[in-house]
Amino acid sequence: MLNILVTGSNGQVGSEIKELSSNYPYKFCFTDRKELDISNLQDIRKYIIENNIDTIINCAAYTAVDKAEIEQELADKINHLSVKNIVMLSNEFGIKLIHISTDYVFDGTNFKPYIENDTTNPQNVYGQTKLDGEKVILEYNLKNSIIIRTSWVYSFYGNNFVKTMLRLGKEKESLGVIFDQIGTLTYAKDLAKTILEILSKINTQKVEIYNFSNEGVVSWYDFAKEIMKMAKLPCQINPIETYQYPTPAKRPHYSLLNKSKIKKDFGIVIPYWKDGLDDCLRRLGERR
Repeated sequence: MLNILVTGSNGQVGSEIKELSSNYPYKFCFTDRKELDISNLQDIRKYIIENNIDTIINCAAYTAVDKAEIEQELADKINHLSVKNIVMLSNEFGIKLIHISTDYVFDGTNFKPYIENDTTNPQNVYGQTKLDGEKVILEYNLKNSIIIRTSWVYSFYGNNFVKTMLRLGKEKESLGVIFDQIGTLTYAKDLAKTILEILSKINTQKVEIYNFSNEGVVSWYDFAKEIMKMAKLPCQINPIETYQYPTPAKRPHYSLLNKSKIKKDFGIVIPYWKDGLDDCLRRLGERR
């Protein structure tokens, strides 16, 4: 039986793993920053030894994209330096590592969905720190370990675009939402389920990178329109361009991920994005 450490277990993906965990024959240790400081190498080493950890699912991340432009040191500490601690100990103890990364390692100038070995070129601090974390894992080149790049994550848990749209949709008659950023949504529950399903099948001689998101293509405008439609909210969604909603961090205009590799290697079927949204809204009690 695997002894699995899940870091960042109060985040969107970590929370979904926690909810699904009882369906799997593994022993889970769920931690957040209060229970385990992953920036402290000795703290992690002690935790690994005491709990006989043989697998780590690293969901811990600094994800405040705009704030990262100011809090660069903190973002680097969590997304890069703390990952180095986890990787060093995974190497020392022969631990299987599943690390969650992001589409923001790309610059968004592609004309077709990104594959895993496309050239990276992050456009903001968040993306750069996540790429630096990836580079550490690739440098150590751990056996039986993978990096999963995902995009546009939302969930029943935490703060996210879906909950923001539901709140604003009840408060306002109309909203302007960006239509010129195109990507692929990730329902955190679907990602969590995939991670738990493929855990026992991971058998690699080196680190492998995989893309994961729900199927389909969508803009933030399309996403907001579908939220209002499914929740039956009368709020009018109007398309706006990125320049009309300036943010501190630059975001990629094109962020589609090609999932062929993960589907082929693990034989998984990935749900369509509208099916994920439907499930999320039902769990939130907002599906009408």
